[in-house]
Amino acid sequence: MDEYDAVVGGYDLSIGYERDNVLLSDINLSLKPGEIVAINGASGIGKTTLLRTFAGLLNPLEGTVNIFGKIKADRGEIGYIPQRLGLIRHASVHHNVMMGAKAGHTSAWFPFSRVCKTHTLEAIESVGLMHKLRTPIRKLSGGQQRRVAVARTLAQKPRLILADEFLAELDEETLNMVMQKVLDYVKESNAIMILVEHDFERAMQMADRLFTAVGDKLVEIIASEE
Repeated sequence: MDEYDAVVGGYDLSIGYERDNVLLSDINLSLKPGEIVAINGASGIGKTTLLRTFAGLLNPLEGTVNIFGKIKADRGEIGYIPQRLGLIRHASVHHNVMMGAKAGHTSAWFPFSRVCKTHTLEAIESVGLMHKLRTPIRKLSGGQQRRVAVARTLAQKPRLILADEFLAELDEETLNMVMQKVLDYVKESNAIMILVEHDFERAMQMADRLFTAVGDKLVEIIASEE
């Protein structure tokens, strides 16, 4: 993946669902290629809302969002792993991950190409689910479904990953494996990642920078003040 001229950021952002109920305000956040930022804190402070705003699913109440020089990302630039995963329950593991692989392409032939198939199978193998290749999502455990959602994003090859508690429901061994695969992708691809993580120590382990909410402000936590 090439070096990026632009960064991801939010400037003078206020976020929420209603103007009389602002969750976070005056957010100024600038991210560099290869950088991982974690957002930690109690439920209800606006963590998921911030991810949804960067994903273009919500408009900011105030301020602007910059996604590689644009207000909204181009098709396929953002890989989003929501808490509820957004998988097609009646479809197979292979089908769900292939939907990620084809997300950044408009060619009608891409789903049948060797590159699409390679990205799909490599991503499934990376999360240890090749033995579930043709299994419908509804027959998987919660942790396995979460691994499929991660594989879908890895197959997409996004420039920005937004991950909302993407390690939930995973046992320790699987968690470490999946976490490392995602971190490796971000560093090797010079991508950017914003993640919501409730476990403070894990957030510190994964991220280059860590933020939490103090009142309605997003505040960076300095490592020396842990």
